[in-house]
Amino acid sequence: MSGVSQTLITVAPTGAESAKADVPALPCSLDELVSTAKACQAAGAALIHVHVRDDDARPTLDLGYVRAAVAAVREATDLVVQVSSGGAVTDSYDARLGVLDSDPDGASLTCGTVNFGQDVFMNPWELIERLYLAMREREIVPEFELFDLGHVTTMRRLLDKHGAPDGGHVHADLVMGVPGGMPGTVQALTAAVQALPPEATWSATGVGRTTVPVMFAALAAQGHLRVGMEDTLTFAPGRPVRDNAELVERAATLAHLAQRPPMTPDEARGMLGIKDRRRTTGTGAS
Repeated sequence: MSGVSQTLITVAPTGAESAKADVPALPCSLDELVSTAKACQAAGAALIHVHVRDDDARPTLDLGYVRAAVAAVREATDLVVQVSSGGAVTDSYDARLGVLDSDPDGASLTCGTVNFGQDVFMNPWELIERLYLAMREREIVPEFELFDLGHVTTMRRLLDKHGAPDGGHVHADLVMGVPGGMPGTVQALTAAVQALPPEATWSATGVGRTTVPVMFAALAAQGHLRVGMEDTLTFAPGRPVRDNAELVERAATLAHLAQRPPMTPDEARGMLGIKDRRRTTGTGAS
């Protein structure tokens, strides 16, 4: 990992937890999502992690909405488009599998059940296997979402049993600071990174007040960054986030200060082993 010279910045702009009524700046409509994607690419993001909302701004895994979101972002930007296969904690397993038919570049794959505040985010082994094999069948590159140290072990068990993912490269996202998961500390990040396969790359997500400490720790450890309003709604104590581009701009500034400037979307495709779908479904834009 000592040869890492650039930083993959992922933006997770919406999530499934916050209500539009409580967070007016949250991008929920298709137009808002596309506008956000354009601004975030300009600010330094290379990959967008998409949660979809319906016409009433409620989280949905309805395939029509998800397909429209993937196609619109791909048409308007060059970003790698990754859908969430986690959805909301109330979504069915079949609905979570169904989003893979939206033709995304990548999809998240959570590697274990975790307490999620007062809720439980269910990810039994059978579902993890089904999602993994369905992604490979559709040539979708997984990002392994790891909320706790045991999730790293489950990911390695999955790879040992079923082999490499589509594209041949393993990339994980360490989700830190969720109440019920691993804390957003240097010690937790170090333990998780040491448990990863040596050839894997990884990003780190600091939820809430852990956002900035996790960014510093990840850059120091040659990791990559995920930011966005899915994970934090406060830019500084007492100051709400203006928009997702503001969070990407901060991450890009830190990446430049670390002498690891942001990757372009095409450089991210190369690192992650992602098939370029723009030639068949859209032209993309810069």
